[in-house]
Amino acid sequence: MPRPKKCRKVCSMPRATVFSPNRDDPEYVILTVDEYESIRLIDKQGFSQEECAAYMQVARTTAQQIYNSARYKIATALVSGSGIRIEGGDYRLCDGKEQHCACGGCQHHCKRG
Repeated sequence: MPRPKKCRKVCSMPRATVFSPNRDDPEYVILTVDEYESIRLIDKQGFSQEECAAYMQVARTTAQQIYNSARYKIATALVSGSGIRIEGGDYRLCDGKEQHCACGGCQHHCKRG
């Protein structure tokens, strides 16, 4: 019997969940919320895969698999002219109870005055 999937910690939901080329009826590639988070952490925030894994509370190899899957899906969408829809996945949202999440975008820790 396989191990149950461990939920990945995600800072916040994406601001936009659908990206579409200028076509009337595009096909969509589905990017999961945890794949989106790995792209955000590694490519936008500059985390290493090890730092990403620690933040998402998964093994480094798992973080690498999530990231590779996300990059493949994004490349597929760009090359084929498909849209991208972000939905689903095995994740849990940051609850703000940690002292410091270090993700650079957590809504619970970045509130100003």
